Amino acid sequence: MNNPRGLQPLNHSLSGLPQWVSERILQQINQLTHYEPVIGIMGKTGAGKSSLCNALFAGSISPVSDVAACTRDPLRFRLQVGERFMTIVDLPGVGESGARDNEYAALYRGQLPRLDLVLWLIKADDRALVTDEHFYQQVIGEAYRHKVLFVISQSDKAEPGSGGDKLSTEQKQNISRKICLLHELFQPVHPVCAISVRLQWRVRVMAEQMIKCLPREASSPVVAQLQCPFRTEQVKEQARDDFGETVGVVLDTVIAFPLIPAPVRAIIQAVRTTVVSVARAVWDFFF
Repeated sequence: MNNPRGLQPLNHSLSGLPQWVSERILQQINQLTHYEPVIGIMGKTGAGKSSLCNALFAGSISPVSDVAACTRDPLRFRLQVGERFMTIVDLPGVGESGARDNEYAALYRGQLPRLDLVLWLIKADDRALVTDEHFYQQVIGEAYRHKVLFVISQSDKAEPGSGGDKLSTEQKQNISRKICLLHELFQPVHPVCAISVRLQWRVRVMAEQMIKCLPREASSPVVAQLQCPFRTEQVKEQARDDFGETVGVVLDTVIAFPLIPAPVRAIIQAVRTTVVSVARAVWDFFF
């Protein structure tokens, strides 16, 4: 573990355990702090995928896969902040090419198990959602619905467009209707977000929702990649709680290990609450 200021209190909270047990636990916590999240982002051409990624994330971006890659190998970009990494997978939007939608279905089925979250961008002025709905039901299905966060992008282009520096009341009303429509069509697990990157409208709210939707082990590493304005207290509190819970799961896993003697299990069980509390307290040293 490369952060002694965070390590020392955790080590101390495990001091009643045999050294080999505490080392095993610390090793697994270390893996947690270096988890590399993978987020898919999908949407039709012009949905604003690049704009959203540039607005949200602070890391320097480098392509992992060839720009000329075939559709079966979606573009992957690695983000880096200090020693931390995260991968963005650029997934093609459906409905633009009927001939390719079957190919996209195969691509998604191969990618979904490896993604922590999918940001599904739908333009505020996009009315052609029949293919999206079919794709969602047939490909995403029950197994991966929890991994999808719908985002209505480019809300400043909602009717009636004004081109101004803030959304009109009519635009906001139409966006509310669009949110209701997406809930009706897709019955998503998570609340639908609506944003305008150009106007910086509700991007912070969307970032907070994204952190809530992520698996517990992924939320802290993603928070570490966010631009400063989006590292809100609410976001950090969510990530702290998630980190504490994942550390608790590490202890539970060790308790369940068959070779652990019963007295040692009892000690781990006794210190579990303290260790989780310490993990939350030292979160800032790691992330």
